[in-house]
Amino acid sequence: MTPWNLLGHAWAVDLLRAQIARGALSHAYLFTGPSGVGRRTLALRFAQALLCPSPLSPGEPCGQCRTCRQIEAMQYPDLTPVQAEKEGGVLKVEQVREVRQLLSLKPYQGRYRVALFLRFEEANASAANALLKTLEEAPQHALLLLTADTPESLLPTIVSRCQVMRLRPLTVETVAAALGERGADAETARLLAHLSGGRPGLAFRLLADPQALDFRRQRLDELHRLLSASRVEKFAYAERLTDRKRAEQEQFRKTLFLWLSYWRDVLLAVSNLSASLANPDRADEIRTLAARLDLSSARRLVEQTEEAIERLDANVNARLLAEVLLLDWPKVPANGSS
Repeated sequence: MTPWNLLGHAWAVDLLRAQIARGALSHAYLFTGPSGVGRRTLALRFAQALLCPSPLSPGEPCGQCRTCRQIEAMQYPDLTPVQAEKEGGVLKVEQVREVRQLLSLKPYQGRYRVALFLRFEEANASAANALLKTLEEAPQHALLLLTADTPESLLPTIVSRCQVMRLRPLTVETVAAALGERGADAETARLLAHLSGGRPGLAFRLLADPQALDFRRQRLDELHRLLSASRVEKFAYAERLTDRKRAEQEQFRKTLFLWLSYWRDVLLAVSNLSASLANPDRADEIRTLAARLDLSSARRLVEQTEEAIERLDANVNARLLAEVLLLDWPKVPANGSS
């Protein structure tokens, strides 16, 4: 069994386990890395290791008791998870103030009250400032755990008051082996490991949700088809893609991230870099498309998609955003000829 039953990040587990054993905890921790890399899982395992009433050894939770199971489900009385309503949403100041009031109370069951702030890069300015005040005034029985994409996405004053744990994606081989242990055949495991970019949480979600793979295939097929579509067809597609009666805005956001991974692969191919493609099953069409583009054009497609994601998160008009993005795509004949 791996430490804390966690795939990868052994260095982080060793550090946190040693701090628990010595009784030398920080009052706040920041777990950073791309979504799906294991930030939340590590934070929850840390809480289990700290609060488990029957640890196997100091800093080693049993994982089976009622406390460990409640923490895993984020339903433990002294654990308060805080996050925006949806991914890409906004974490609001009222949520932080509510937690601050809870942290002022003595623990109900364990030794600590733990606040788990998920995806804190989604906090608005007021919420970030409220958290800063919470960090400065937290009682000794309070432990604050934050997750975020990068430390740079948060206020420097917040980062400076946390112990930062930078989590990085695992190797494709490690994730593929873990998927194989969960029943995936070798080809599927390899593909999902690539698609996840070495993020085990994302890879496991893809394995458990075949519809997610169908969604990916459909959206990338549509991207390829749209390269040869007329302006009228692109306008019609943009309307369908962003019509709230047919698809929630979150589906558009997921589509943009899929397209971004595709255009990054094209950029890699144009640059003749040896890095592995995120979409290896699309390698032939990616190389064919790359042969038609220069480096600046490929880079611009990546930058435009990244900008579209940022603007969508800022609540701009989704349909107009989709139209502008599609019209800027290169025009490629359906048969791929010159």
